[in-house]
Amino acid sequence: MTDRIACAALRSRITDADTAAAFIRPGENVAASGFTGSGYPKMVPQALARRMAAEHTAGRPFRVNLWTGASTGPELDGALAAVDGIAQRLPYSADPVAREKINRGEIDYLDMHLSQVAPMAWEGVLGTLDTAIVEVTGIRADGSLIPSSSVGNNKTWLDRAQRVILEVNRWQDPALEGMHDIYYGTRLPPNRVPIPLVRPDDRIGTPYLACDPEKIVAIVETDAPDRNLPFAAPDDTARAIARHIIDFLTHEVSRGRLPPSLLPIQSGVGNIANAVLSGLIDAPFEPMTAFTEVIQDGMLDLLDAGKLRMASATAFSLSPAAAARLNADMRLYRKRMILRPQEISNHPELVRRLGCIAMNGLIEADIYGNVNSTLVMGSRIQNGIGGSGDFARNAYVSIFMTPSIAKGGRISAIVPQAAHVDHVMQDVQVIVTEQGLADLRGLSPRQRAKVVIERCAHPSYRALLADYAARADGGAYGLHAPSLPTEALSWHRRFMETGTMMAA
Repeated sequence: MTDRIACAALRSRITDADTAAAFIRPGENVAASGFTGSGYPKMVPQALARRMAAEHTAGRPFRVNLWTGASTGPELDGALAAVDGIAQRLPYSADPVAREKINRGEIDYLDMHLSQVAPMAWEGVLGTLDTAIVEVTGIRADGSLIPSSSVGNNKTWLDRAQRVILEVNRWQDPALEGMHDIYYGTRLPPNRVPIPLVRPDDRIGTPYLACDPEKIVAIVETDAPDRNLPFAAPDDTARAIARHIIDFLTHEVSRGRLPPSLLPIQSGVGNIANAVLSGLIDAPFEPMTAFTEVIQDGMLDLLDAGKLRMASATAFSLSPAAAARLNADMRLYRKRMILRPQEISNHPELVRRLGCIAMNGLIEADIYGNVNSTLVMGSRIQNGIGGSGDFARNAYVSIFMTPSIAKGGRISAIVPQAAHVDHVMQDVQVIVTEQGLADLRGLSPRQRAKVVIERCAHPSYRALLADYAARADGGAYGLHAPSLPTEALSWHRRFMETGTMMAA
């Protein structure tokens, strides 16, 4: 497998995963590559988990603080969480084992805007980065690194870490080389300068990652696949949400507020987001572009259909079938895709400059348009805010979408007051459910409430919401955004007590 390691000086550092994991000490800050199940290290974390389990059995505590780009896979988050090996986690986690431990208070979790992680690491407020474990596709003769299927925060990890462990993964297609654009021009204030990117397909950096070879303490060769999970086929709810969004975008084009090819699209991850992307295949917009976090199945479909001219992201999030499609034609796709560091893919300056159309999911929204993306019933973390905040506040159009009900109708996604707010009403322009679309631009809070209830709430909850809004209008302390504090979260309390938000 050493054909992926062309730098002769580094071949002496090839070793096995257990030997590499031995460099990591208890209490360290450990950063790993990976973003939405792509490009994360697989072998060294599992070896580290085995070592942690043995240490715990011997009565010696062994936990680390884990930093990544976003979510990873069971061989990393899951393996370390299962052996109680994570003390602190940032900036995003979707692993079910880790989630349970976070919600039991056994892992401290820093849920962060993804664009802020690299700057905070450079500022030093996160502490010293002891070890970075980074998956790459290969090592060139000059020692530069060919990035893998995600970039995430890898540039920062390689720069800031005191020691580096590389996993060279043969499973990753060698034709990935040339797809990446690694920009090394970001600075901290007062030396910060504008990022010279004015179109989604601009290349402003180099295809390779740089790393001081003296810091590389171990190289592990692997052939382990990424965590590629299938997307569910769009159901009636997802298709209805997609239709509402496409009708809205068509209307905006007809009014001259959007160009016929739209502006660069951003889409969160998930079945509904993927359904919207797939729905755009038959929509009258082309050639589109994407400036987003992840390239998922729907974007691959748009590229194949000739509707999407190019896609810029920081990672892939593909089903197994789509990943096979990508690898089969990587040299063709490479010409129409760019993978960047997440400090660029999610940079607020660039999102605002390019005028992105942001489409993200939510857990719940209240009648005034405040959105909760992270906490179920106000306290139980689901995954995290991810990049939705980076895009929503700075987007040209900020869209949030969700089914109107969950848990078989026992939960309403539209509530009197969100139990937790990630996106304030000023950052939320459009809310969409299968029931309809509420365009909230230019509306006051009370006007918003009327539109959200009428167009987005499920019929089972619409009358209850209208009743609450009417009583709040008559009895609130103030009438700008009327609220009844003794009732505002009663729906959440009722669910936790009875298992349903529906009144008896």
